[in-house]
Parts: sequence; structure tokens; C-alpha cells
Amino acid sequence: MRASRLVSILLLLQSRGKLTAQQLADMLEVSVRTVYRDVESLSEAGVPVYGDAGPDGGYQLLGGYRTRLNGLTAAEAQALSLAGMPRAAAELGLGTVLATAQLKLQAALPAELRDRTDAISERFLLDAPGWYHDGDSSPYLAAVADAVWHQRRIEVRYRRWTAPTDVTRLLDPHGIVLKAGKWYLVARDAAEKDADATGRDTSEMRTYRVNHILRLTGTGERFARARGFDLAAFWASSVAGFRAGLWQGEAKIRLSPGGRDRITELMSQAVISAAEGSASAADQDGWITAVVPIESLIHAHQDFLRLGADIEVLEPPELRRRLAETARLLAAIYAEP
Repeated sequence: MRASRLVSILLLLQSRGKLTAQQLADMLEVSVRTVYRDVESLSEAGVPVYGDAGPDGGYQLLGGYRTRLNGLTAAEAQALSLAGMPRAAAELGLGTVLATAQLKLQAALPAELRDRTDAISERFLLDAPGWYHDGDSSPYLAAVADAVWHQRRIEVRYRRWTAPTDVTRLLDPHGIVLKAGKWYLVARDAAEKDADATGRDTSEMRTYRVNHILRLTGTGERFARARGFDLAAFWASSVAGFRAGLWQGEAKIRLSPGGRDRITELMSQAVISAAEGSASAADQDGWITAVVPIESLIHAHQDFLRLGADIEVLEPPELRRRLAETARLLAAIYAEP
């Protein structure tokens, strides 16, 4: 454990430059006294690490010193194999780069680790898109990724859901997210950029579907990223907000034994959990009554139709009437001559 910590201190100083004992202690989750002892051990081993006292002090390596402790452990090599997403890399225009990096990695690994990574690749595969969707395709995805990476402002013609549907936006792209096979751009509108008294950027970040971009033009301008912006935290908050506002009502339903099985494949986890949690005792035919959340009458009508005769909607009355009318129309279409 201590040997691993010494290597971590060495690599941290090499990659970060000057760090205080407190910063090192926080990163390694040890006491400052432990850091003092570890740094002393590194010095005794001949590593040119020295410290400066005072408010601007800290530990750093003698200029130009580099370590070659960059080998991968067996666990790290396996984790790297599991993290591969070749299809996503190709869509971002990084397919060749990824392939070259993988070849270099394989060549650098000892035979034992190379065999382990090959075994992982042969046994595990990540397929991000859903069953009924192959994922987005957009001619502008690579350009968006390039703008994110190089912090280049872009002008886009974008199609949204509400009127006016086609709008032009000047965007500062901060990140890209792949969610269930769909690519999303997280960006701020450069025309709305603002800051508070401390200089912190207060302009709102928004999410754009990349395949809804109708036209993209590079402006040649470089923008400064919003101070303190955390893509992962932003996305987690967006997903939580979306889910919280998704369900607008409830429906009281009856489900046959077959319907109870089918909802686990056809419905969202929220509906599945609600059906299980509110289920009444089964009647003599095996049907149960439950209360489940619905997004809207339109969405519920479409979702419940997929269960056919394995579901009966009891409430709300309007949803029951819509399904009954659809059933009558279907009966008329399929009636025997």
C-alpha cells in the first residue's frame, strides 16, 4: 500500500507541478504527517523532490526530472479494455486514432497483460444504442466534437420542438454526451453570456440534440469555458430534472398475468415499480389492480395499446374513452366480412 502511495505522489508531482502537503494528503486520503514521511522516503531513494516554505510553498520535482513508472497493472489493463467504445469513437472522427492507440498499447504490454486484454475483448462487448434504435447519425458530429475540444464558437441552424422550429444560435460548446445511442451537445448561447460580480459565468447551459443541427458554421473565434463548469454534474442534474417533470398524472389499471410480465419489457422502470408497489391481491382470474404514473393522455394511450387485451384502464375516464374508441375502430377494421 505504501509503495503504491509513493508512486502516486511521484506521478502527481510530475503531472501537476507544485503541490502542498495538504493537497497531497487530500488527494491520497492520508494525513499530512504521512505525506511528510513519504516525501522524505522519496528523497532518501534519490528522487529530486524538494519543498518551499511559506504561503506559496509546496513540494515539486527538480526541473526536467521524469519518471518512467507508466506501466499498467493487470486490473488497469482490463479496465481499459472494458472502457472501449469503438463505434462512438468512429462517429466522433477518432476511429483511426483509437485503433492506433490500441495497437501501441498492445505492443507496450507484457505478454501476460496482452493475453488478459485479448480475453476481455473476446468476452465482453458494449453496445450503447437501444434495441429499436441504431443511434443518431449526424454529418456535424465530428465538427461539434472538434469545436468542443478546441473551444471554438460555432453558429448553428437548429430544429427544435416548439415554434419557431428552425432557429439560429451562436453557441459556446462545452461538452458532448452520448445517452442511449443519441448524441447531445451541452452549450451556452454566446449572445446571452453574462457574469456576476465575482466574474463567475451565470449564462445558462442548454442541451441540443446533435442530429437536429441543420447547418453548422465555424466562426473562427475561441471562447473561454465557463468557470467551474462540471459536465457530469450538469448532466446528472438535467436527467434528474427531466425525470421529475416527466410524470404528469396517474392511471388506475387492471393487468392480466400476461400483462404483468409484459410491462417489464415494454414500460419504464417508474411504471414497473408503481405497478408492483400498488398491486392489489390477484382475483380469481389472476388479474391485479394498480395505480401507475403517466406522462400525458397521449403518451399513456400509446403505451397502454402495446399491452393489447392484457390491460384495462379504469381511470381517468378520458383515457378509458380514448382506448375504447381505438378498440372499436380496430374491431371495425378487422371484422370478419
